[in-house]
Amino acid sequence: MQQNKTAIVWFTNNLRVNDNHILENACSKYERVIACYCFDKKHYTKTQYGFKKTEKFRAQFLIESVEALSQNLKALHISLLVFKDYTETCIPNICSKYNADALFFQKEFTQEETQTIDTILSVLPKSVKIYSYYDQFLYHPDHLPFEVNDLPKIFTNFRKQIESTTRILNSKIFTNFRKQIESTTRILKSKIFQPKAISNLLDVNSKIPSIEELGFEPFNRKKQTAFPFKGGENEAIERLSDYFFTTQNLGIYKNTRNGLIGTNYSSKFSPWLANGCISARTIYWNIKTYEARFGSNSSTYWMYFELIWRDYFKYLALKHQDFLFHRNGIQQQKYKWKTDNNLIQFWINGTTTNDFVNANMIELKQTGWMSNRGRLNVASYFSKELHLDWRIGAAYFESMLLDYDVHSNYGNWQYVSGVGNDPRNRKFNVQLQAERYDANGKYRRTWLQPTLF
Repeated sequence: MQQNKTAIVWFTNNLRVNDNHILENACSKYERVIACYCFDKKHYTKTQYGFKKTEKFRAQFLIESVEALSQNLKALHISLLVFKDYTETCIPNICSKYNADALFFQKEFTQEETQTIDTILSVLPKSVKIYSYYDQFLYHPDHLPFEVNDLPKIFTNFRKQIESTTRILNSKIFTNFRKQIESTTRILKSKIFQPKAISNLLDVNSKIPSIEELGFEPFNRKKQTAFPFKGGENEAIERLSDYFFTTQNLGIYKNTRNGLIGTNYSSKFSPWLANGCISARTIYWNIKTYEARFGSNSSTYWMYFELIWRDYFKYLALKHQDFLFHRNGIQQQKYKWKTDNNLIQFWINGTTTNDFVNANMIELKQTGWMSNRGRLNVASYFSKELHLDWRIGAAYFESMLLDYDVHSNYGNWQYVSGVGNDPRNRKFNVQLQAERYDANGKYRRTWLQPTLF
């Protein structure tokens, strides 16, 4: 451990204490650790498509997540400094003010995030040691059975290679997971700061902003929302415990995952995963715990299957970089996309000619949530029926969705729009999908005639 040395841990979308390798490494290497988070001003302004990059639902969930992180770090005697500023300004200032000897953060690989990191590193003194880690995957890049540049073009081939090779590797990759958690907890709980270190961290400009300070009016969650949960690590762990072990809904997940109404048709883990309030590894090992207690079945496998999908989209981004955001996608398919503001507004406001699309879009607009089945259908309708530029729809989802994740969002939009990893140019028959998944029309009535509920 570096005696009398200070490390800054810069939190981004890894807002947790448990299974946080970045925090663990900082605490094991340096005597003093200061945590920081920046509500970046850029994230609350309008993009080129006219939407705020972050709307109120995601902003509120993020505030709750940072509040929980602050409390969990406080219990470990670690101060969290929080600012509302441009990250490129905030992080160098913190490093300078507290004479940082090291900066720890999560590696990123998409355009805006890497530009921010590059700008920060370009102005930091050479005396500041840089430690960055990939900590958002289930399967770390070092554990892949191939090089990232050799990533299979379609998911099925990726999954088969992962599953065939990692059955052997799993024992090495994951067997020590619980030991790592115990080690992390032990290291963190041993971090007792000297009084002078605590007093030096008092900063009158450091506070978690309110929803109003981020530019939004306060709001109440809709009573019919399928996602009534709050942000934060503790909420994530509580949800996992309830969904897996109290209700045992994991055991029927594959049968219910295409549902549209209620809290338990799916796990709802995605907002916490997107903010890093819980890790994919933690979910994986709890699947294994569930299987040991109650048995494995197609539903427990399907939860793991979804985690592999999540990894695949991240690896697509890591391999293809900026092509994740290109009009022609990673396949460079030259479709003729339209930009028709009237059609875009009909879609956003749920006033198209399709009531199933409308119900889903109204749910999103009023709650920040939409089911997986809904997302596939409204995205297909946007790009394949209305022939609108898929990037506009993706930007709207980025603004609105509680569980926005850059890799999954843009990867899925490319996938559905025919410019992504799927060589088949498929189009959803939205009317048939409505008849199959909302046969009695209850979901559509819930959002198109909310006074009845």
